[in-house]
Amino acid sequence: MGRLWNWFTSVDTDRSGAITAAELERALINGDWTPFDLDTVKLLMTIFDTDRSGTIGFNEFAGLWKYIKDWQNVFKHFDRDRSGSIDGSELQQALAQFGFNLSPNLLVLVQRKYATNVAPAGPGRGPAAPAGISFDRFVRACVVVKQLSESFGRLDTDRDGWVQIGYEQFMETVLSLP
Repeated sequence: MGRLWNWFTSVDTDRSGAITAAELERALINGDWTPFDLDTVKLLMTIFDTDRSGTIGFNEFAGLWKYIKDWQNVFKHFDRDRSGSIDGSELQQALAQFGFNLSPNLLVLVQRKYATNVAPAGPGRGPAAPAGISFDRFVRACVVVKQLSESFGRLDTDRDGWVQIGYEQFMETVLSLP
């Protein structure tokens, strides 16, 4: 616990006893030494800011740290080619194991939305294709798919896969948003 406390205090640059999203963003890095995406940091803050203070204290930080460590193990498990990013087939395997059997169309949308960057289009290469998904964006993609699926499930009271719009259309609409 001492090492975690030391890290917490080093991240808490203003010595307030709590960590802001900006402080957390500066502290979190991917395996390739790139910083976490700010949207992922904000998502983590909403999950772990249990008292809704806009910051996370040490106990909340300890929970967040364990969560990140658990996700790192998941990421390593599904990054089968050890590339340091998750490709389309690895993403499909991960989501399926989590119980989300997305159609090929939805998988491409998720991959495009969360890809770290996009491979350029060009002669003989076809349209621009999504590159791999970095660790931080993989966590965000999985959490968002889970949250959206749970939200849809609450609306689908008769469990037939349809609300006033179908699951596929709902997910396509949400994943197509900027």
